Amino acid sequence: MILFSTLSSVAKGTLVQLKEDREIKSILTDSRKAAQPDSCFVAISGARHDGHEYIKALYDSGVRMFIVEKELNWKSFPDGNFFLSSSSLQTLQDLAAHHRSQFNYPVVGITGSNGKTIVKEWIYQLLAPLYSIVKIPAVIIRSLAFHFLF
Repeated sequence: MILFSTLSSVAKGTLVQLKEDREIKSILTDSRKAAQPDSCFVAISGARHDGHEYIKALYDSGVRMFIVEKELNWKSFPDGNFFLSSSSLQTLQDLAAHHRSQFNYPVVGITGSNGKTIVKEWIYQLLAPLYSIVKIPAVIIRSLAFHFLF
């Protein structure tokens, strides 16, 4: 886990507001998912959606940590922690790389257009009796990863 105040040591950006330093325990990229008090919302701008539009609703629901790529009226979020980056997606990737660097076991990636989830589950069922395996629960950005613990 990482403290919000140390984001700038992991990713390029600026800590623009820090009201209460918290440990980031989960990452949110979808505002419809259940948010925990120690969740950090990554506002990603895309062709059809802009995560910045959901910051107010998430703040009202209790989220206090945000990674953004647009200037906001910080005073509208008096208890919020904000990290401003030129690319929220790159910051998310930097966070993932930092987290992954803390472990030393092989990763298997499954990519493609169809069948990733079922292949992931088959591999898990085949190898779980032999190895301690960590698997992610769902498809993330059209690829999956296994973590084998030997």
